[in-house]
Amino acid sequence: MKVLRNYIYNVSYQILAIILPIITYPYVSRTLLPQGVGIYSYTYSIVQYFVLFAGLGIPLYGNRQIAYVRDSNNKLSVNFWEILILEFNTVIISLFSYLLFIFYYQFDEKYLLIQSLYIIAVFFDISWLFMGIEDFKKIVIRNTLVKFVTVAAIFIFVRSSQDTGIYVLIMALGTFLGNITFWPYLHGVVNRVSLKELHPFRHIKPTIALFIPQIAIQVYAQLNKTMLGAMKSQVDSGFYNYSDSLIKMILTIITSIGTVMLPHIANAYSNKETTRVIQMVKESFNIVLCVSLAMSFGIAAIAQKFAVFFYGKQYIAVGQAILLESVVIIPISLASVIGNQYLVPTNRVSIYTTSVVLGAITNIVINFPLIYFKGLYGAIISTVISEFVVTTYQIYKSSNKLPYKKMFKDVKKYLFASVAMFIVVRILNFIFVMNIFSLLFEISIGIFVYIALLYLTNATIISWISKFIFKRN
Repeated sequence: MKVLRNYIYNVSYQILAIILPIITYPYVSRTLLPQGVGIYSYTYSIVQYFVLFAGLGIPLYGNRQIAYVRDSNNKLSVNFWEILILEFNTVIISLFSYLLFIFYYQFDEKYLLIQSLYIIAVFFDISWLFMGIEDFKKIVIRNTLVKFVTVAAIFIFVRSSQDTGIYVLIMALGTFLGNITFWPYLHGVVNRVSLKELHPFRHIKPTIALFIPQIAIQVYAQLNKTMLGAMKSQVDSGFYNYSDSLIKMILTIITSIGTVMLPHIANAYSNKETTRVIQMVKESFNIVLCVSLAMSFGIAAIAQKFAVFFYGKQYIAVGQAILLESVVIIPISLASVIGNQYLVPTNRVSIYTTSVVLGAITNIVINFPLIYFKGLYGAIISTVISEFVVTTYQIYKSSNKLPYKKMFKDVKKYLFASVAMFIVVRILNFIFVMNIFSLLFEISIGIFVYIALLYLTNATIISWISKFIFKRN
């Protein structure tokens, strides 16, 4: 029940995180125009490289490490303060390096300087502590309040294309202030410890082990925006950002399962409950496979009209980009189970690292020709290929531990239901003029068709849901 409760908390927030951008993105895209959106996207992609170093893989490592030791308050407190001290040092180094970069780069200096708040915010982000002890309620409450304040600030202060700097400040300041709100919750969770007990640098090796894959992930999360901005235009970078942001918003509903399950599986693994770990991963994989196929085909069916309706007539190119990128929902979702729910919690970090490094190398190698010849769409294709490389490698290397034959048992049923749903929704999308009512109607029909076909084909997940409801009642 604890996992279910945490998932409900997390999904509730993720749904909110999707709804709020639905409110702000159309306003921002029309107010800042493609140029302003492009400036934000391009400068944000640059600062994220320094944010990555400042974090040093600690968000993932801290989550897992706290989950390992949470049954002992003293060990938990010692590990918390050690990790925090280590993070303070990496933030200082990263911030200094970033300021040097701005000094020598001398382009978009104002926007880049404001973005430095993201680096400082890294030190104050202790969400990994609360994830490790599976206290997602505090994280959700904090994030919800921050989201509402940020949205309000956007509508109040961003009024024209001249307010790009204000928009950048609001977004960065929202993250910074939001992270600070975690700290009052420390009382009663973490105790004071003697300085003699602290050995922060013992965490360097394991954090670097997780830092390497984070670097690789960041490469194909941000490099496409940076390269589009440098090789083509900041407008293309903005278009890519809007397409990628929409896909990532959808993905958060699925990947939030991994966020909740990681500490739970890590704790079970530390207690040597191997059979239970495999069973949890197996069930999670089946759920994610079912949902990711539906969402991928669903968003593809409405992508082109939706982009114009959502962002504005100047963003026609985003519709085609979303259509192409919707495929990426499937490999990223599956990798979130294999990587974040199995490889990382069970300390098989080398496989996880190699997979994302291979993805990053693939992304870099094919980015240059694809972006040069195809621009925005080349960057999208590069992203899709890279993510499939990551997931394929993870499946191959873990096939001797995980029962993939059973885990993929219902994939044909999910695929059949997804394709049928796509055809129905695509026809409706062609017939109707896109507005909020037709959009909700198409989504509703799509969900009905998908679930009905899963029921008719007797998919395993339907019986799971039925058993859960029956037990609850």
